[in-house]
Amino acid sequence: MKSDQLLKRINLDPKVVTGKPVIKGTRLTVQYILGLLAQGSTFEEILQEYKGITKNDILACLQYASETIENTTFMPLAVEAG
Repeated sequence: MKSDQLLKRINLDPKVVTGKPVIKGTRLTVQYILGLLAQGSTFEEILQEYKGITKNDILACLQYASETIENTTFMPLAVEAG
């Protein structure tokens, strides 16, 4: 699925979860799904737990995060000693 089609699955509405990006039609935030993946949950585990979403919804969360940080400059939390 193309990037623009995936991103249509993400919704930002100030009336839903204070405007945080969510999977359209749910209250599951992109941040929450990314957190599950970061903690080691598999796509299959997430899909079993949240029956209303699809693999493409999870991919949409990853695509949204990728595009969000693309033009962002990050400062390291700690500088490694050389």
